[in-house]
Amino acid sequence: MTSAAAQSSDTPLFDPTSPLKPTGNLRRRLFVSQAIRWGAIAAAAIAVGALAIVTFDVIEEGASALNLDFIIKDPPAFGPGGGIRSAIIGTAIIVTAGALIATPVGVLIALYLVEFSSPRSRTARALRMTLDLMQGVPAIVVGIFVLGLIVEVQHKDSGFAGSVALAIIMLPLVARSSQEVLLLVPEGLREASDALGVDRWRSILTVILPTAMSGILTGAILALARAAGETAPLLAVDGTFTPHLTFNWFGPMPNIPVSIWTAAEAADPNGFARAWGMAFVLLMLILLANVGARLLFARSRRKVMG
Repeated sequence: MTSAAAQSSDTPLFDPTSPLKPTGNLRRRLFVSQAIRWGAIAAAAIAVGALAIVTFDVIEEGASALNLDFIIKDPPAFGPGGGIRSAIIGTAIIVTAGALIATPVGVLIALYLVEFSSPRSRTARALRMTLDLMQGVPAIVVGIFVLGLIVEVQHKDSGFAGSVALAIIMLPLVARSSQEVLLLVPEGLREASDALGVDRWRSILTVILPTAMSGILTGAILALARAAGETAPLLAVDGTFTPHLTFNWFGPMPNIPVSIWTAAEAADPNGFARAWGMAFVLLMLILLANVGARLLFARSRRKVMG
């Protein structure tokens, strides 16, 4: 028994020079890995396919209403038909104003989280949680909030209320995207500024922000494209249909989402065709904004990463 124990102790439990052999555990891991990989590919294909189906359906249904007059003319004072020029301009004003409200606030929040807060800051953790919660708030809830905050005080719908509602929707997107871009700025730039004795605020204004500016603009464009298609908050705060633009930001302003809703609900038999045409125009504007933002982000990432 002693010799057997000695022989057993002399035999190594594992020989590092022996070739690796597949085991049941390895085969199970490979199977799970392949299953997750193909599941991810299938999910991506479903997403792309759904977008293609929606885009094709919108193009097919709205093609009959699309022409140059539909884009550059206003609807008549009485009767159906006409173009959507005022709705396009009104949507651009409302969404751009919302972006101008949300972008500075979002960038300042990102600067605080990246440049000023400590990793264990309770304020920073609470702020991140707030941004995450804001991203999950339904758009109609934001519309009802702005309805009570602004519309009930003004006693009328307004483009200003619509811009505020869209700014609330855009704010967490701008803050999160700006935070990610600021984290991509090489730490060596900050260390070089500190070594030269540059004040922190001057370093941020002259070094960090210029380096990350393209990425910040990309995030703002993506947030703008996200908010441009929102219908629920605009129906709540700027739902009064006005076919002609008055450039009164504190009064009702025409916009494409409300115009689509109005055309689809009207008694006009051509209303559905007009609604599909407006949906096609809005979809193309959103797609162009997203593609442009992705290209700008790829350019800014190459610039930041060197």
